[in-house]
Amino acid sequence: MERVDVTILGRDYSLACSVEEKPTLMAAVRHVDQLMLRIQGSGKISSNERIAVMAALQVAGELLAMKAPDGPLGGLAVGDFKRRIEDMNAVLDDALSGQEKLL
Repeated sequence: MERVDVTILGRDYSLACSVEEKPTLMAAVRHVDQLMLRIQGSGKISSNERIAVMAALQVAGELLAMKAPDGPLGGLAVGDFKRRIEDMNAVLDDALSGQEKLL
């Protein structure tokens, strides 16, 4: 593991990651820092904690809205995958609980 020192919203953090993960980590740090600076710059939110929460929600929204690459499920957003899997799990749970009642 390598120690990486970064600055997010003017605060210094010391993180650990493997050499292979460092470029991805640094890209994530830049992305989060830019989001937080933009939120802070809007002047509507002043607390660093609230700024961090708003940035986390924005990143989560971006992730869930990401589209799958071309293929059989191409064009579906990650959030759609998650919802479909949850729906399938619910159907399976119902089927299994119905089966248990028969035994």
